[in-house]
Amino acid sequence: MADNAVFDLPLPHLSSIPPPTPPARACATELASLLGARAHDFAIEWVACCDSTNARLVDAPPTDDGRVHVLVADRQTAGRGRRGRQWLSWEGASLTFSLLWRFAPGTPAPAGLSLAAGLALARALEQLGVEGVQLKWPNDVLVHGDKLAGILVELLPMRGRPPAAVIGIGLNLRLPADAAIPDQAAVADLGGALGGEPPSRPALLAAILGEFHRLFETYAVAGFPALRGAWEQRNAFADLPVAIRGESTTLCGTCAGVDDDGALLLRTGDGVQRVLAGDVSLRPLMDRAR
Repeated sequence: MADNAVFDLPLPHLSSIPPPTPPARACATELASLLGARAHDFAIEWVACCDSTNARLVDAPPTDDGRVHVLVADRQTAGRGRRGRQWLSWEGASLTFSLLWRFAPGTPAPAGLSLAAGLALARALEQLGVEGVQLKWPNDVLVHGDKLAGILVELLPMRGRPPAAVIGIGLNLRLPADAAIPDQAAVADLGGALGGEPPSRPALLAAILGEFHRLFETYAVAGFPALRGAWEQRNAFADLPVAIRGESTTLCGTCAGVDDDGALLLRTGDGVQRVLAGDVSLRPLMDRAR
């Protein structure tokens, strides 16, 4: 594995992305310096604009060279969220990126991966001094109940190859005063959570990537069961009454945590039910819109 990771040279499969602008190159250079000895673990492309970082890595994954491939965009024109929603971002006000993580040959299909990604992001934020970090099943990071970040995990077709996943993250840094996000009554940004200016995007991304690498090394060996307790400690709706709405059904009960596969456990009058579907929304039944 080369010691000099590629940070700002266009990758072949990303040839349709505009070349890095001077600000993007400066961010890539700062990130390489901040990663230090870990820089060789990553192949990072930082661009000014693309349609969707997740779509780029899913549709044309780079060749496996032993590194974690990361695509960062200052602005996305068609950012993707769960259930087909668009991820809204504002240039300079968000950190949006995706990483391609490949698992070792013989590894079963990942379970609880979205929850593991949320935990890695939560730990990185806590190390930066953010208080009140919570995790909302299956893919949101909250601060004191308000949404700070979202995660979208997409598994690549295996086709005889080891499992691999693209993990997309959008994190609010400093939202404009007039920012409006559909279906999200309460949002937070990192500046507000820290009570001042947020870290630079390279500094923030270096902290996040470092925590991802550490935690995913554990996940790759021991799976989500090794991380379940840490996730439960940050469960935003632990033991609270919730409604889980699917496309045509609604389940009501008490959030009883998650199991070793990352499924939500819902305590109802008929016993504990496992919720596996990825197209559900979790809402408190109390008078507190989220």
